[in-house]
Amino acid sequence: MTTLIILLVLLGVIGFAVMYGVGIYNRLVKLKVLVEEAWSGIDVQLKKRHDLIPNLIETVKGYATHEKETFQNVTEARNQAVAAKTVEQQQAAENKLNSSLMNLFAVAEQYPDLKANTNFMQLQDELTSLEADIEKSRRYYNGTVRDKNILIDTFPSNIVANIFGFVKSAFFELDNVAERAVPKVSF
Repeated sequence: MTTLIILLVLLGVIGFAVMYGVGIYNRLVKLKVLVEEAWSGIDVQLKKRHDLIPNLIETVKGYATHEKETFQNVTEARNQAVAAKTVEQQQAAENKLNSSLMNLFAVAEQYPDLKANTNFMQLQDELTSLEADIEKSRRYYNGTVRDKNILIDTFPSNIVANIFGFVKSAFFELDNVAERAVPKVSF
């Protein structure tokens, strides 16, 4: 009778451990899918942005024909962003694209007729709206990555993650020079 009780307790403990492991595995799979879905959302927003940039360049070209180097830099940065395959590559390419777009807008500031152009203003507004959408998508993606990475790093879920080969995902950070700049205050 005692061995039967010990056997039942042992089977209960093993059954609980297996069910707990299955639960952790399912949470890891769910978070993996959420990270992929979140990345897809960023990818859609970036594609819209990449598709908008040639129109923006063509509009500025009409007013600033001698700024070939600026146009070339934006075009090259856009092509690199479109060709990026990993989160890290996309991050580096988007940071370069942001920098080259800032230069393009600096050129546009030198042409009052361009700044008053309805098409340019519409493209600039659309780009601003897309930047806000990218920011929202990036926050969602980074939140799902955070949750997945925490589950992969914490005990006992790290054991299940290692057994089944779950790996941490990279965060997607875009450097916005304007956000990082310290405002100059003078009296």
